Amino acid sequence: MLNWLQNNIGTIAVCAVLVVLFGAVIVRMIKNKKAGKSSCGCGCSECAMHGQCHGAAESKSE
Repeated sequence: MLNWLQNNIGTIAVCAVLVVLFGAVIVRMIKNKKAGKSSCGCGCSECAMHGQCHGAAESKSE
């Protein structure tokens, strides 16, 4: 088992870094969604679909 770990430590390290980065992206997306931020980074007023992607309550307030 120790020999296998030594032979694959690079692959294990890269996979661990990728999992951490992927998790951080998902957490950030969830926080932004809860805060009402757009995923594209711009406001909804210029978007052609601004009345379709958000709920009716949010569309009325814009």
